[in-house]
Amino acid sequence: MEKTLNKLRLTVTSDLVYRVLRSCSTSGTESFRFFNWVRTHHPSYEPTTIEFEELIKTLARNRKYETMWKIAEQMKKKTHNLSPSTVSFIIEEYGKQGHIDQAVEVFNKAKNFNCPQTTEIYNSLLYALCEVRYFHGAYALIRRMIRKGGIPDKKTYAILVNGWCAAGKMREAQEFLEEMSRKGFNPPVRGRDLLINGLLNAGYLESAKEMVRKMTKEGHLPDIETFNGLIEEICKSGEVEFCIDLYHDVCRLGLCPDIGTYKVLIPAVSKVGRIDEAFKLLHCSIEDGLKPFPSLYAPIIKALCKMGQFDDAFSFFSDMKVKGHPPNRPVYTMLIKMCGRGGRFVEAANYLVEMTEMNLAPVSRCFDMVTDGLKNCGKHDLAKRIEQLEVSLRGA
Repeated sequence: MEKTLNKLRLTVTSDLVYRVLRSCSTSGTESFRFFNWVRTHHPSYEPTTIEFEELIKTLARNRKYETMWKIAEQMKKKTHNLSPSTVSFIIEEYGKQGHIDQAVEVFNKAKNFNCPQTTEIYNSLLYALCEVRYFHGAYALIRRMIRKGGIPDKKTYAILVNGWCAAGKMREAQEFLEEMSRKGFNPPVRGRDLLINGLLNAGYLESAKEMVRKMTKEGHLPDIETFNGLIEEICKSGEVEFCIDLYHDVCRLGLCPDIGTYKVLIPAVSKVGRIDEAFKLLHCSIEDGLKPFPSLYAPIIKALCKMGQFDDAFSFFSDMKVKGHPPNRPVYTMLIKMCGRGGRFVEAANYLVEMTEMNLAPVSRCFDMVTDGLKNCGKHDLAKRIEQLEVSLRGA
């Protein structure tokens, strides 16, 4: 590698070194060799904190710990301080590998690199402790953090709640949140939202559903981020009806859906053939002041075609162009394919032409499907025009 680099006559800058190191984040040894080559062959180059930290992260990611600490010491001699985000990264990498003693050691010696023990650094050690399921130590760490004047943030609570939920310790997670509330360290989001997220992350879908069902019966609402995450997981499991009912319940209670809500629900209800519900949701999104975009229209169009309601699909597609966003390439491609499957080759040909007029290049298989279909149904002149269109596009 070094011989090749010597032949390149590179103009070395901090930006170049950083970009190379960032691009080689999975190659610890090679990144280190490149960094050494630059410093040896270009004495005028002086590494900045950004390059040092990028290399340290790469070495940590690739478990080159001995070399990583050598670079950290070099950085210290150059009077560059390790940032809290880099120290946090190292602690989390040790945690992922189960090296909890090393993670604690890094946490304790952060001050040696002029790096204060910020909430971010506490969170990284908390993450490492939860990775090895040392919850007693994690809980003690939060108490220490508060004693030292630190203030837990949303991530602090989420890490510990996720860890407890993943270990099936629902009661402990609930008691922890209640204790923090009593002490005046209220989570930035409501405790039950954190618990629902924790249950989802741990794969306990039924428990999460039960909790949100209980919340709505009591007249309480999850936050929108939690609600969207919940319905996304439930839709993946195939329980679309539950999501529809839950959507109507939370809307009655005053929850304001965002575009993420409709991105989950409209495709889900369309896929199971609930076209009326899909139309209602689309209209609700427009009434909420959200501008629809192609991927909200596309599932409805596809569902109509699958049900053989092509005229309705074509009309809705035209409505999309007038009132919504112009169709993009994936939507045109989907509609052309659905027309082909339904034997509507003339309409498919028209959409092919329309697509090219919008400077959207159709995929080759669409041309093949349309021309073959037109020939089979006796539309030879139109088939020839489509073939000529494909030739002209390829020539261009």
